[in-house]
Amino acid sequence: MQTVKTEKELFDVAIIGSGFAGSMLGAILARQGAKVLLLDSKSHPKFAIGESTIPNMLVTLRTMALRYDVPELLSLATFTGCQRNVSATHGQKVHFGFLQHQEGMPQDPQQLTMFNFPRLLLHPAAHMYRQDTDAYLYYVAVKYGCTTRTGFTTADVDFDGSGVTVSSDRGEQFRARYLVDASGYRSVLAEKLGLREEPCRYRHHSRALWNHFLDVPSTDDVFRRSPADTPPAPWYEGTVHHVFEKGWFWVIAFDNHKSSRNPLCSVGLTLDPRRYPKTPGATPEEDFRHHVERFPDVARQFEGARPVREWVSTDRVQYSSSQTVGDRWVLMAHAAAFIDPLFSRGLHNTCEVVNVLAWRVLRAIRDDDFSAERFAGVDRRQQALFDGNDKLVNAAYNSFSDYALWTAVFRIWAWGSNAGTFRALEAFRRWRKDGNEAHLLELEEVENPGLHWSDHEGYAELFDEMVAQCDAYEAGQVSGADAADLLYQRLIEAPFVPRHWGWTERDLRFINPTLPRISKTMWWAATKSPPDVRRLMLGFLRESTKETLMGRRII
Repeated sequence: MQTVKTEKELFDVAIIGSGFAGSMLGAILARQGAKVLLLDSKSHPKFAIGESTIPNMLVTLRTMALRYDVPELLSLATFTGCQRNVSATHGQKVHFGFLQHQEGMPQDPQQLTMFNFPRLLLHPAAHMYRQDTDAYLYYVAVKYGCTTRTGFTTADVDFDGSGVTVSSDRGEQFRARYLVDASGYRSVLAEKLGLREEPCRYRHHSRALWNHFLDVPSTDDVFRRSPADTPPAPWYEGTVHHVFEKGWFWVIAFDNHKSSRNPLCSVGLTLDPRRYPKTPGATPEEDFRHHVERFPDVARQFEGARPVREWVSTDRVQYSSSQTVGDRWVLMAHAAAFIDPLFSRGLHNTCEVVNVLAWRVLRAIRDDDFSAERFAGVDRRQQALFDGNDKLVNAAYNSFSDYALWTAVFRIWAWGSNAGTFRALEAFRRWRKDGNEAHLLELEEVENPGLHWSDHEGYAELFDEMVAQCDAYEAGQVSGADAADLLYQRLIEAPFVPRHWGWTERDLRFINPTLPRISKTMWWAATKSPPDVRRLMLGFLRESTKETLMGRRII
């Protein structure tokens, strides 16, 4: 830890919280010459969740690594990079897998859903062991010149015309021109400025329990079935979701690859507290086991598994903020709001916000202008990401009780996520080619910044239709079958939804982009798709194939 002076040393930026978000931003700003103070009440390594990554996030990491000259971020952009350069403690993620359950009944093998990432074109993503990735980013920030102070519990922040004074509970004080709060739910800044919305504005409701476990049975051993019911990728090599009416269990393995030296598995449960309130007097483990035992095959998934940490048990996890930027301050990522771990949006949203915030802070330092107006785009982006994720997760929870409806929600989400990844890669490659940052800024200046595919009007309409149908099903206004029929009809009619990939094939449980499927889809893209989809998909195939042949795949 570097020595910190408390006299009148003035930092360009003070960051409260040295976790994934704060350390990443600190490393970027310091690398670009800013004088950064990084504060935290704890020291690394420290426990954190939010462990599952997605391809879109990996594109953003790659972009930031080159945009801000922090090559260490490239290590986080692949499973291989995490294992080789961070620590051999991470798991691989090659798919999103979902198994649907009904209380008291064996899991029906006809109610399975998986999207398998195309291994021909993409590196495996990672299940990040956060105490190691966060410590890695922290020391990258130190390497590039961040001044650090651990054991610093922020008690107050005071703003004036020239900056902000940050005070600890022991009376220590530091001065900065700009304040970033990346501390999380218990944000001193949110409390000081009365930013938390009461009640929280989000529609989704869930509470959560989680822990790290030893001896979690492999999902593939638990669900050994006929070849027709066996997915194209092992369940345990991706993020496993056991879903049920108004809730889901996660299984995020760190021990699912031969290179891993970590015997642990992240396990958790989120569920609607209005449907499943806590049992008075029950311990978190008793609460967890109660819900496990409701589903025979979920019970087999956790048979013999042993928790290794103190349990975390929450009340409702959603919280929101009325604004996330102001004169000389920003609430970033989980200091601003939280929705739910479903769909692994947490780390991705964090990277998105760091990317759109960093260049604005650097320009504000240069111009000595930290007014809220300069950061309005950050607030718009953050609030839209939270609101969009709220709609998506709430729709999914509403659909979990009807398998057909859930599969339609799954397809609309997954194709939008894929298209958003292709769009981000397109902007990245154009920027690499000519150096014009306008290509990257186009990703910010969009009509629907809360969606992965944020600049496509037709997809936004399809997404809104999905939300409306799930709301109507929840309200008892339509049946699950009728809602599913309508959404599948929309998928089939939509000219921007690819054929042959699996998105419009209603009975296909495992969406697996094999070479024949990719080839057929690309022929469709070349001959029948709208121009914008043709550009995205053929560009992705062309450049990814080139990079694969050269041994340097982008993600």
